[in-house]
Amino acid sequence: MAASPYESPKGSSDLDFDSELLERELAEEDLGDPLDELDSGEASPADAAAECDLGLRLLEGGHDEQMQGLRIFCEHRDPRAPAKLLPLLDASCPILRMSVVYALGRNPAVQALTPLLQLLQNDSNGYVRKAVAWSLSSYPDAPIMNPLIKALETDISAVRLWAASSLADAGSTGLAKADQAAGQLLLALKIDSEPVVRSNSAWSLGRLYADLVEPRQKEVEEALLNAMLNDADLAVRDEARMALEQLENPLVLERLQTLVDEGLLA
Repeated sequence: MAASPYESPKGSSDLDFDSELLERELAEEDLGDPLDELDSGEASPADAAAECDLGLRLLEGGHDEQMQGLRIFCEHRDPRAPAKLLPLLDASCPILRMSVVYALGRNPAVQALTPLLQLLQNDSNGYVRKAVAWSLSSYPDAPIMNPLIKALETDISAVRLWAASSLADAGSTGLAKADQAAGQLLLALKIDSEPVVRSNSAWSLGRLYADLVEPRQKEVEEALLNAMLNDADLAVRDEARMALEQLENPLVLERLQTLVDEGLLA
């Protein structure tokens, strides 16, 4: 599962639903974004097994019990979970759908792919689509490239930033896929209006670099250098610089040192 260096603010004004209502519901559920819960700590195998047993029982209960169970499976993996999670994707509550999607990112299953892609395309709730864009990174061998590219081109910023991150995983399974993903990320790094999306695009380009052929690698180097020197947002410039440093390319590192020596880079 890919991590990302950059998270979007909640309650963004471009979300296509009543964000104030959703925020109130989130507060009432005491849930927050399940993405913030992931990788919060490792339980012992015995404790994790007991929690998963409890989680499976909770998923069969009412709304409040299901929310508690989903919190467990946003944190733990269990091969029994997908069968219980999949029916909940049809829930009318957007918070519940969002949480199910995150749980299916933590507990991927082949049979979840089609409904997840349908949600990415059709769900009216931005938080749900954002969750799908994140969770699809757990399905890198599946046909997720084109749906993620479409999301990066057309969706709201909260979805675009995770589509940019997940494209690094989608492109990691072959040269042709890496090149396709890099092409879209290069475009996003250049033209996307949101700094968070440009930042994640830079991060993903750094991850894909080793899987690219030399002409595309050169294009990535130049794009990251340009972003590092000229992007209007400091966070994007910093992310581009970190991506360049992590390429471990001697020529790139030499160029960076030259920029430092000339006083063009701190």
